Amino acid sequence: MKSITIFCGSSFGSENIYKEQATLLGQTLAKNNIQLVYGGANVGLMGAVADGALKSGGKVIGVLPYFLQSKEIAHQQLTELILVETMHERKTKMNELCDGVIVLPGGYGTLEEFFEMITWAQLGLHQKPIGILNIDGFYDDLINLVQNMVDKGFLKQINRDMLLISNNTDELLEMMRNYKAPSVGKWISKDKT
Repeated sequence: MKSITIFCGSSFGSENIYKEQATLLGQTLAKNNIQLVYGGANVGLMGAVADGALKSGGKVIGVLPYFLQSKEIAHQQLTELILVETMHERKTKMNELCDGVIVLPGGYGTLEEFFEMITWAQLGLHQKPIGILNIDGFYDDLINLVQNMVDKGFLKQINRDMLLISNNTDELLEMMRNYKAPSVGKWISKDKT
């Protein structure tokens, strides 16, 4: 993997460990010569992961809609800042630039980005690994919800297994390196679950 997109919060959250782990992730990507692609902001976990990578000599590409740049949140020290018109163009560009995705703690926007990318993978639109860095159990309830989708017949287990989860950066990167996308289709029937 040469390039990973990170989706995460534009806030720091209530626990210091979120910022610490975001910074560590940025540092780890740089040390592994993996380019960071992210939302382009200098605030919250977004800024922390970018700063971690940049301070460790990494390459960082930000993708930011024009309307957010006007709010003066664009990171000024990036390797490259790509400006786009819409949020959808942002996700599309971030997908084009990466070999995989890691999700850190965040809010609605982070979840929306994560679910679109995992849905694209489920539909076979890409075969990239999607990982959750489950810092301090932040995503435990979401992981339980996804398992409930399987248990209730709305999601195949093989599609659940597409989601790579760890609370350890190095372990998650290793899981992503070894990822093989499933070859079965999305559709669930009573005969084939």
